[in-house]
Amino acid sequence: MERNHRTAIQGVVTSVKMAKTIVVTVSTKQNDPLYAKRVGYSKKYYAHDEKGEAALGDTVTIMACRPMSKLKRFRLVSVDKKALSEDTVAAVEEALEKNEGVTTDKEGE
Repeated sequence: MERNHRTAIQGVVTSVKMAKTIVVTVSTKQNDPLYAKRVGYSKKYYAHDEKGEAALGDTVTIMACRPMSKLKRFRLVSVDKKALSEDTVAAVEEALEKNEGVTTDKEGE
């Protein structure tokens, strides 16, 4: 078995509060046998992040590896999509308001 044929999963980082560990939530949808409708499921995976690259809300790819602790069985492979930080969102909103000439102050009231 080659190293690159291990299980790789893509999900969203939901916690970065531990040292060198991230919590990745993977959401899937399956057909429910009783109600015959698509139902959403989610599962949490603990992954090793050696360099601390991942941030809250990032979309990441994790891969199965040897057990690193009681719960950690995955390691971070790559950060696929960075989440927008609050500073970035505020700067974009401010630029849009400036371009449109809209103010957020309640001057008219």
